[in-house]
Amino acid sequence: MDTLYRNSRAVLYFCPDTETQGIDPEDSTLHWKIDHAKSLQEVRNFLGNTQYNVGLMHVDQLAENEITEVEEILISNDNISWVALARDLSLQNDALCAFIKQHFVDYFRLPLEHLQLLDFGLEHANGMAYLRKRAHSAEPQPEYEMVGSSEVMLGLFRSIRKVAGVDAPLLITGESGTGKEMIARAVHERSPRANGPFIAVNCGALPDNLIQSELFGYEKGAFTGANSRKIGRIEAAEGGTLFLDEIGDLPLDLQVNLLRFLQEKTIDRVGGTEPIPVDVRVVAATHMDLNEAIESDGFREDLYYRLNVLSLNSPPLRERGKDIELLAHYFFKLFISESPHKINGFTRRALTAMSQYSWPGNVRELINRIRRAIVMCEGKMLTHHDLNLNSPRVQSILLTLDEARTQAEKDILTTALDASHNNVSEASRVLGVSRVTLYRLMRKYHLEETAPMVR
Repeated sequence: MDTLYRNSRAVLYFCPDTETQGIDPEDSTLHWKIDHAKSLQEVRNFLGNTQYNVGLMHVDQLAENEITEVEEILISNDNISWVALARDLSLQNDALCAFIKQHFVDYFRLPLEHLQLLDFGLEHANGMAYLRKRAHSAEPQPEYEMVGSSEVMLGLFRSIRKVAGVDAPLLITGESGTGKEMIARAVHERSPRANGPFIAVNCGALPDNLIQSELFGYEKGAFTGANSRKIGRIEAAEGGTLFLDEIGDLPLDLQVNLLRFLQEKTIDRVGGTEPIPVDVRVVAATHMDLNEAIESDGFREDLYYRLNVLSLNSPPLRERGKDIELLAHYFFKLFISESPHKINGFTRRALTAMSQYSWPGNVRELINRIRRAIVMCEGKMLTHHDLNLNSPRVQSILLTLDEARTQAEKDILTTALDASHNNVSEASRVLGVSRVTLYRLMRKYHLEETAPMVR
């Protein structure tokens, strides 16, 4: 066995009152020392006292409140590669499959026929944990990263790769806070100009009287206070990419100068007499509808067509579906060091609230809410209250979902028990759960009191 990343110790959890179907922690076939926890609290105790690379978790008989606890454990121990154990029948549950896909690197069907397969699976999970740790320690952590797996983002990633190799002006559109500068940087980093500078200019943040000199520079003595030559932002981007953010805010007289630069590939410094050739790629971005600005004489149509040779659209956060949760976890890990105490992640209700919120400020608003929540949170998990997502509309949606889920579960149990004439064994077979789980659900909804049970 390769000892480079070998850790022969794993933690195993099986739901209470269930057999470890085919898995014997003492079996010599396994090259692993397995610590068998019989409760979630015992799992926490093991994790608090021992370092693990790998964990095994039995997931198909977890109760609703236990799933929440398990998520807390998985999120707070994401340095561990978790492997799920589940029966074939339970894998027909879409919600359980999504849960496994999100939190586990692999899964095994129970009962387990060949213990050696589990041994190989644990070795694979251990290797993945090792690679993740190496990558985390060896690579510099970027200040920003484009994160997303939704269809709109996958489409955007494909488009970025296409436009990156074409040395033509690019216009990026989208609402404020959607990450247009990140898209521009991604294009630059994948382009032949990646080794050149990336110069960003916010056209809406510069005073009108300074934009000319900031963009084009000036010669010594061009005006009072010009004591030396100044290189402008355009010239500073030589050989690289010039990013003009909020291009719609550029005054009309400067739009004329920018148009000339795009046409001639030369600039004139303020006070200069000779045109200066500059080799840059221009990427512009705006949250405005430039067609409307053209109609209202706020933007030059000829400049629009010069900039809009290629175009990308940055999608709003509300259209990105599951990316909201993905981004929430990403930014949580990025900013958790700012917390004055240990926080383990988000409650399930907080994640639901985030998925239901419209995010008018997009990703920028998500970042701000999470950073504030991390600093202000006094509990072990970030709640929807910490995120300030406790509006009447969100609360109403959440309550309705909870009530609907509870009522649906109770109705299904009642129907199964009626159809089986209160025969617990038959009802558990129909529902695809163990008798232990069925009894627990019956107690939860007080169904054991409605009629005598047949064992």
